[in-house]
Amino acid sequence: MGVRKIIQLGNPILRSKAAVIENIQDEQIQKLIEDLLTTVADSHGVGIAAPQVAEQKRLFIVASRPNPRYPNAPEMQPTAMINPQITAHSNELVKGWEGCLSIPGIRGLVPRYQAIEVEYTDRNGKLQKQEFTDFVARIFQHEYDHFEGIVFLDRVESTFDIMTEQEYQQRIVSAR
Repeated sequence: MGVRKIIQLGNPILRSKAAVIENIQDEQIQKLIEDLLTTVADSHGVGIAAPQVAEQKRLFIVASRPNPRYPNAPEMQPTAMINPQITAHSNELVKGWEGCLSIPGIRGLVPRYQAIEVEYTDRNGKLQKQEFTDFVARIFQHEYDHFEGIVFLDRVESTFDIMTEQEYQQRIVSAR
């Protein structure tokens, strides 16, 4: 289990489509899951997608928990999601602040579906169906975008909805 280097905005891999994973039990896929779990914890993230560590595979971790970057995040067990899909979503879009481990120092106010129904295969090869709302739904949608070569800045509606991490911590986190 190792911490992987997180690639940064400008690396063309972040703008490429990710491939479907065919063999979940492959030793390299299982090691990638372990490495992503370690990397997301080490970097104080709440999610990380394989493309962020230069692996063009449809795998991400959702790991919501309070940490210095997201002090009000709900607690959940870190979960590997393989070949995930959004099968249904609410009509309601909600704007919320997002950051990205591949775009350090910047936050953006991003509209996302408030509720989503998803399917994914877990690391043991079992199909899972779940519904996510609010912050966890936001994490899922953010990470899913990485499979399509989309970063959160692409979804910001106005440049006025972007701020530095320092301003975010002072104005948004400290204000709560």
